[in-house]
Amino acid sequence: MTETSAAISTRLNWLRAGVLGANDGIISTAGLVVGVAGATTSRTAILTAGVAGLLAGALSMAAGEYVSVSSQRDSERAALDVERRELAQQPQAELDELTDLLAERGLGRELAREAAVQLTERDALRAHARVELGIEPDELANPWHAAVASLIAFTVGALLPLLAIVLPGASARVPVTVAAVLAALTLCGVVSARLGGAPAPRAVLRNVTGGALAMAVTYAAGTLLGTT
Repeated sequence: MTETSAAISTRLNWLRAGVLGANDGIISTAGLVVGVAGATTSRTAILTAGVAGLLAGALSMAAGEYVSVSSQRDSERAALDVERRELAQQPQAELDELTDLLAERGLGRELAREAAVQLTERDALRAHARVELGIEPDELANPWHAAVASLIAFTVGALLPLLAIVLPGASARVPVTVAAVLAALTLCGVVSARLGGAPAPRAVLRNVTGGALAMAVTYAAGTLLGTT
């Protein structure tokens, strides 16, 4: 059974969101633990800060995604309710509107009318939702799925710099973490570029530059605070 283009698009969007969530987890946690490592060599302090940052970031991402997707879903449901009411009250006007929309997409007027009639007879609400609103009525985003996916993606990304900073000895912590983080950001850049159909070198450069800058700034701040 082949997937519809909408299903494929939805899956790609989820994958892209997962990669971006992991990317956020890597950069934010790496900046935090490297900054603390600049101020102290205490493994306990670094681990405590890292775990706190991981939990706060993951829960914040999950809450933000839940609110965002809930708002989107409420808007989509409201639009479907309006469309359902208009179909019940003004069926002929809605048929004319669907015909116009199909004609604007390149169909001849007669063919557009015939297609509009057939789509309306089959499922009028679905036809208007897809053509007019760009919504799949049976595939509205689930806010709980989005929240859990964001929490998991952020946590997976955050674990890498956290483990990289606490497992090595004091002298190797920062170099090992920087190397691991830059490698992970390179991979995230390549994957996100592939999913988005964009050039990989540019995405990798942005990703690596942003991560390196974040770690450099927080390490400098941590070193300064640790010294003073």
